[in-house]
Amino acid sequence: MKVVLIPVKELVQAKRRMAPWLSRRERIGLVWAMLEDVGRALAGAGTPDKVVVAGRDPELAAYAARRQWGFIRERRQSSESRSVDECAAALRQQGATCVLRVPLDVPLIQGRDVDALLGRPLASPAALLVPSRDGRGTNALLRMPPDAFPSRFGRDSLRRHLAEARRARVPATVLSNPRLGLDLDGPEDLVRFWQREGGAATRSYLAESGLATRLAEKVRNLHE
Repeated sequence: MKVVLIPVKELVQAKRRMAPWLSRRERIGLVWAMLEDVGRALAGAGTPDKVVVAGRDPELAAYAARRQWGFIRERRQSSESRSVDECAAALRQQGATCVLRVPLDVPLIQGRDVDALLGRPLASPAALLVPSRDGRGTNALLRMPPDAFPSRFGRDSLRRHLAEARRARVPATVLSNPRLGLDLDGPEDLVRFWQREGGAATRSYLAESGLATRLAEKVRNLHE
């Protein structure tokens, strides 16, 4: 069974790096818009046998139910790595042969991106990693089996994930993907996103909320 796992932090903690530019309400709205884009992409993918969201918010559980996704209610969220690994272990017990962790803040993702990862012929054990735009982070992580090696999300996670894979003797392949590589962590990322095509729900939210214009002005001011 091939599973896509989307870990979601508590909404009150959403996108804290953007706190200097966005209010908490705006950050929460952005999270929902990005999740909608990711959901649309997954609905267009043919390879996942199951999609699972992990989080603590009741609203998130309701959203997952509407999309007919699974939901893992977490008792605590000490770190994303711990959340992903605990969920991956639980999913393996439920029959998952591989788990693809996808973040919710990649609104440019398309169904074909998911299919390219889950549809790639692999012999267990194996891993696929999609780096962030700067080449240092890990925006998508596929492990077969789901707990093949520990997660190491955070600063320089790509390098640390590859080190863990080597330590566990798991063949790992790095695959670049510009859509998956653009995660929206800061205002400059939002501006980059705005200049691309795709992410209809996030694009509509930025336009209707006035954030697109406001953030572009702030970024210009930072570079003056």
